[in-house]
Amino acid sequence: MNNKIIKSIIIGTISGSVLGGLLWLIEESTGEKVYTLLLNVDFIFKDKLLPIWLEWFFHLFISWVIVYIFLVIQSIWKALSIQLLFILCLSLIAASSYFPLTILAIKETPSITNIEAIFIGLSSIFYMVFQCIG
Repeated sequence: MNNKIIKSIIIGTISGSVLGGLLWLIEESTGEKVYTLLLNVDFIFKDKLLPIWLEWFFHLFISWVIVYIFLVIQSIWKALSIQLLFILCLSLIAASSYFPLTILAIKETPSITNIEAIFIGLSSIFYMVFQCIG
């Protein structure tokens, strides 16, 4: 199997699990539905209630894809400045996904005007940035 695929699965599983665990703890302690939003794929399947393990798998799959894309970019462009620019762009995309995911959600998620949830979401994006830099 391709070395990048193996690294993507390992790194994506670890970072996706840490992010998921942190957001779960935050949701449990604050009541803000940020973990629910992280696993939010209900709008894709509409009437089907998915088991939590399948929602978790989708979350990890997205983590694997993000890491794989980063590893490909990293192998093509060796300059740290290009890599950091890519991380910034990826982070902005992830941060801006808060609004459409919230609007499309069928399950209860934070509203698009919920400042606390937005702050928590942005904090998790910063975590992702520092994870990539480290």
